[in-house]
Amino acid sequence: MIVDLPNTSTGAVSRRLVQLRADTGAMALSRVLTLVVVTEETDAEDAVEVANDASRQHPCRIIVVVTGNRRGAARLDGQIRVGGDAGASEVVVLRLYGPLAAHGRAVVTPLLLADSPIVAWWPGDAPKDPSADPIGAMAQRRVTDSAHTEGRPRAVLKRLAAAYRPGDTDLAWSRVTLWRALLAAALDQPPFEPVTEATVVAAPESPSGELLAGWLAARLRCPVSLARSRRGTGIISVRLERASGTVDLVRPEDGNTSTLSQPGQPDRTLALQHRSDAECLADELRRLDPDEVYEEALTTGLAAVRASRRTASEAVRAGDAPSPSEAAKTSRRLRRAARAAGTSAMVEKMPMPADDASGEQVQQAAAERLAEITERRS
Repeated sequence: MIVDLPNTSTGAVSRRLVQLRADTGAMALSRVLTLVVVTEETDAEDAVEVANDASRQHPCRIIVVVTGNRRGAARLDGQIRVGGDAGASEVVVLRLYGPLAAHGRAVVTPLLLADSPIVAWWPGDAPKDPSADPIGAMAQRRVTDSAHTEGRPRAVLKRLAAAYRPGDTDLAWSRVTLWRALLAAALDQPPFEPVTEATVVAAPESPSGELLAGWLAARLRCPVSLARSRRGTGIISVRLERASGTVDLVRPEDGNTSTLSQPGQPDRTLALQHRSDAECLADELRRLDPDEVYEEALTTGLAAVRASRRTASEAVRAGDAPSPSEAAKTSRRLRRAARAAGTSAMVEKMPMPADDASGEQVQQAAAERLAEITERRS
């Protein structure tokens, strides 16, 4: 259900929310926080969709502050979305025009849930100092997205590092969660040797690559370099150098499967999907305390990363980074081997027809066997 309230006030919006709750019965009564989304008109619908998806794990009141034309008379257009149009939450969209566009905090405050945490999210351009922003100042958590902020990734992250306050975080950091988990798991196996050097290959526009390199530099306390790929998106590969050999984690091109190679163990293919904005936002809503690991990667590790102009191809030729094409070939070979092993195991488990079986019985057994193999392959 969508209720439009043109040229309204926050008092009228609040009264309408109470009326809708009385008319429709219980409406997201288990809300755990207020999510305030600050965005432009062009990104408003996408932001609402992402927030709705994230709210299915964290029921909340979503207040979307849309900055409209700052010229003309002050006006507030409200919209309330409940039921199927609001995920597991209730959504209040506030469009601010004229001088009112500069007073988002005053408009939002009457609609905040009492005695519940506040999370502010900027899906597009974020303020230079999120904690000093009027809406950011009243939030326990402030979520930016440096991938959608104007400027070069390293410059944006340096600006966020200079203004960092406990409670700040970034969706570019959430996007490397699976990479961090796989690398930590690989190093948690013998041989337990220190990493002497690390190389991260990522796309030029990927702040996630910068943050992953910063995390490695802060945690491993070794030289970390960043090479740029001309193809693909996001992070392409990570190589960790140890005395016994290299640990390589590669996700070729834009796929969702990675290849992990390390000395003394067979190569493996692992799921490593590109995470959606809704998944990343849900992760950030899961914790309301400061993220010290993100702080360390942003404020300490990033400054220690060697930012060179070296391309991914140059790093591969120098032997400092794994080859994505070779990793793709390895991945295809492992998949073929897995399918063949599964087919062989299926054939071995199937009962063979008796020696004195009739031709019809043999054909029936063969048909059943082929059906089992086909089903397994699909």
